[in-house]
Amino acid sequence: MVGNDRQQNADHVSASRELPVGSARSVLLTVLGDLVLRHGDTVWTASLLYVMTGLGLEEQTARQAIARAADAGLIISEKHGRTVRWTVSTTGRAEIDDIAARAATLINPPKVWDGRCLILAVTIPRPLRAVRKRLYSALYLQGFGNPAPGLWASPHVDRVEELRTLIDDLGLRESTITFIGGTLGVGITDSEIVARAWDLEAIAERYEQLIDRFAELKPAPGDDLLFTHIALVDEYRQFSAMDPQLPDNLLPNWVGRRATDMFVDLRSRWAEPACERWLEIVEMTAPRV
Repeated sequence: MVGNDRQQNADHVSASRELPVGSARSVLLTVLGDLVLRHGDTVWTASLLYVMTGLGLEEQTARQAIARAADAGLIISEKHGRTVRWTVSTTGRAEIDDIAARAATLINPPKVWDGRCLILAVTIPRPLRAVRKRLYSALYLQGFGNPAPGLWASPHVDRVEELRTLIDDLGLRESTITFIGGTLGVGITDSEIVARAWDLEAIAERYEQLIDRFAELKPAPGDDLLFTHIALVDEYRQFSAMDPQLPDNLLPNWVGRRATDMFVDLRSRWAEPACERWLEIVEMTAPRV
């Protein structure tokens, strides 16, 4: 029965298979968070493969992503004869919740900016130079931009504790200075700081591509809608690691807000029927005893 289901999935041709998706790991976490955890915390391998291959991933690539998630402690296996059922672990839930929380910040209305920034001046000592990549990735994820060497700025002054945890965890407390303040009109302007701190043109282009791909889609019921829905959620969540979520009076008419409106609208229409199709797939791919 599972073999027949896989063939049915392979034979299904839909617009969703032409939609780009993130890494196999990203897709797996999206499926776990947006489908599996909505209906418990366990899932069969065949159910995961049905959706992941339906999105265009090679089966071997999907299996590797599942195995690596298990190695990382995100999911726990339980064998039932020749089949495997996976349970999302506490660690896996925490990572999925963190991804969802970051994505949710994109949907929240931008706050009016009071002109203050959280400023970070940090140098990385030679013995700690291996942490450079981790530091920069984490700072961008927290909404910081880099307008000048060694200087980082964020309008999100409420994220001090996140920053404190990061700096302490990386052992950079002794080479870091932080403060909250505003510019004084000497030197470059706020808009010039924004232009230097973030590659907003590249982010805007990604948003425009998202809108172009999904805005006019009308997926057919069943697999097409399910796969399109997961592709949308997976791609949109990636913006939480790119978009600094600048307030409206600092970055007016930002295309990200138009993309977010589209995402919220489409998800409100697609989520329920997508879940209904997922439950059918779970039943269809479950091992027969």
